[in-house]
Amino acid sequence: LVRALITTGRRPALGFEMLSTDDMPAIARYLAGSPKDAAGLGDAVNWKRTGWPDWRFYQPIAQAALDAGLPIAATNLSRAAIEALRRNGLAGLGPAVATQLKLGAGPSPATRAAMAQEIRESHCGHAPEGALDKMVDTQWARDARMAEALARAGGRDGAVLIAGTGHARRDRGVPAHLARHAPGTSVASVALLEVDAKLTAPAEYAARWDGGSLPFDYVWFTPRIDDVDPCEKFKQQLERLKK
Repeated sequence: LVRALITTGRRPALGFEMLSTDDMPAIARYLAGSPKDAAGLGDAVNWKRTGWPDWRFYQPIAQAALDAGLPIAATNLSRAAIEALRRNGLAGLGPAVATQLKLGAGPSPATRAAMAQEIRESHCGHAPEGALDKMVDTQWARDARMAEALARAGGRDGAVLIAGTGHARRDRGVPAHLARHAPGTSVASVALLEVDAKLTAPAEYAARWDGGSLPFDYVWFTPRIDDVDPCEKFKQQLERLKK
């Protein structure tokens, strides 16, 4: 997709959810010495400490950008900001950051309830109820920071964000925040969804999302990585943590 945009003459900035604003100095230092080599970028930002899948899965995307001379942007909240959110919710960010991110009063009650339910399901029922409000605040602020970073980095020729599907939702993800940070800007949301042998029509996939419709502009179906229940994987991780 990045290469396809480039072939049309576009030169968008490339943002990664997986990179926080703390990483920008390290990215700048690395690219100053290796402007066309994405292979070492993961080590430059200490990618292994992030907990994301191996850098080799993301490297081809970054390489496509570097080959064309596109800027790479770290879009996520700083680690200090995330820690402040975990402790005190949106109030922990302070008025200056809240104004910069255009957070307003936070999500509406209906949106907050939907986000909380999504967090419960994504944590397979193990998310502590007492922490859900702050987890929703963190998600809301992360999406706002990504929108602000995209609007800033993409002022010349737009931007592409590599992020999880929850962040790509039109109704309450980064696109919703972009409406405040870059009003009037065209936005296209593309979700990559694994196929399920039990689902044979697009409408059946839509039924799995709250509201019964796909909150994206486009869906690109991909092969399944495996058939293991993700909650079983999560359960195994919890048991390892307890040990």
